[in-house]
Amino acid sequence: MAATGAEPAARPLIGAAELAALCASADPPALLDVRWRLGGPPGIGAYLAGHLPGACFIDLEADLSGPPGPGGRHPLPGPAAFESAMRRAGLSAGQLAVAYDDADGMVAARLWWLLRYFGHRRAALLDGGYRAWAGAGLPVTRAVRPPGPGDFRAGGGGMPVLDEAGAARMARDGILLDARSAERYRGDFEPVDRAAGHIPGAVSAPAQGNVGPDGRFLPPAELAGRFSALGVPAAAGRADGTPAVGVYCGSGVTAAHEVLALALAGIPAALYVGSWSAWCSDPSRPVATGQEPG
Repeated sequence: MAATGAEPAARPLIGAAELAALCASADPPALLDVRWRLGGPPGIGAYLAGHLPGACFIDLEADLSGPPGPGGRHPLPGPAAFESAMRRAGLSAGQLAVAYDDADGMVAARLWWLLRYFGHRRAALLDGGYRAWAGAGLPVTRAVRPPGPGDFRAGGGGMPVLDEAGAARMARDGILLDARSAERYRGDFEPVDRAAGHIPGAVSAPAQGNVGPDGRFLPPAELAGRFSALGVPAAAGRADGTPAVGVYCGSGVTAAHEVLALALAGIPAALYVGSWSAWCSDPSRPVATGQEPG
């Protein structure tokens, strides 16, 4: 069931001290550990070595993605599968869900985005992740205590998405941001997917530029300035209310981080879920290389 209008959306970010206070309150949030690294090792190892008390481990590939294929390396999970994963994690309707990863939110933002996509408006990301929590001297544990089952229900339509045709139109008629590293955008190398380069017309906007050295997001005004310098207008929406900005990355994970950063700057954005892994799976689709959008 999608959230009703009576349920306010959570602020996208929460700090470690504020989260600790909420965890000690009569209405604690569901804590969701989403640590994962491209190429491994599996995130469960980091979770078992130490995590926030009461946190449940969420596997990116098993819980937050469907089977890889023409839709990309990390297509969206089906509503039933995502609902089941969130219920196992103890999440209930109306409960605040807080996702975290090691530090910068590049992986945890995928869960934030999916919760919003499936209609759960009370979703936030721990700014600075596990590193910020532990660095503040807050408690960590190795104890694994499965939470009681939640009653989360997956709705839909909570976040705008793009398919291949929509991404091509956005690159032509709006602004399509590429959240991968500048080297992958230029096509200098491609460590994962079948072709190197970028979608013609897309603008390079590495997601790592959304955070500072401590892994925390830049202030909203700085983010707004960053996106303005990339050509994104302050109010990037169309007359019909749809976003005029789209984002993609390698497989739709890091792009969610860029969508969150844009939201902090007050700019709505659509996510191309299949991203580069889906785009380049069809050899007939055009590929650009070099520093310019093409």
